[in-house]
Amino acid sequence: MDGAGAQVTRGRKFAQVLEGARAIFLRDGFERANTDDIARAAGVSKATLYRYFPDKRLLFVEVLRSECLRRADSAIDMIDLTQPPAVVLRLGARHLLSFVLSEFGQRMHRIIMAECDRFPDLGQQYYEAGPALARARIGEYLRAAHARGELAIADVDLAADQFSSLCHAWIYDRVFCGVQRTFTADEIDRVADGAVATFLARYGAG
Repeated sequence: MDGAGAQVTRGRKFAQVLEGARAIFLRDGFERANTDDIARAAGVSKATLYRYFPDKRLLFVEVLRSECLRRADSAIDMIDLTQPPAVVLRLGARHLLSFVLSEFGQRMHRIIMAECDRFPDLGQQYYEAGPALARARIGEYLRAAHARGELAIADVDLAADQFSSLCHAWIYDRVFCGVQRTFTADEIDRVADGAVATFLARYGAG
């Protein structure tokens, strides 16, 4: 399942295949996940699996991409983007942290760190499906807020990356070094509120 130049094919059982693959990748990681288990978990034949995803890396990245898109779309649906930046950014910070602290986010990060030396393109695709997507969605809001005069930002791409990094402060390193896996609401609020206060101190229009 490693066809060079392979392309994803969509069809009636596409979502079913993704759900089965998601379960197996989270359980076994990337390298140890095998097509028999994925097909069984998805409730499809191996022929159907190969028809949709002839390359395991394509399947892994699509699982990641679909989850990141789902979460990004959910954030947009849940957050009233017409609210003041302090409100929108705080909700955005909590949403970013919810992904970092989720089983999916933690497991996928560890899989990538374990595999990216052997599969550099996997790391690149992970970046595009995850961090780059988050930066783009944050950037869209920042550009709109800047246009409304609510923020004063010369380099939106840099500001989007800075906001994401501020949201990862303290929590991110503790999670991925295995120091701490769960956090109280007060601990999450401390990081989210600190990220927003620091960001607005630099880019607030007032």
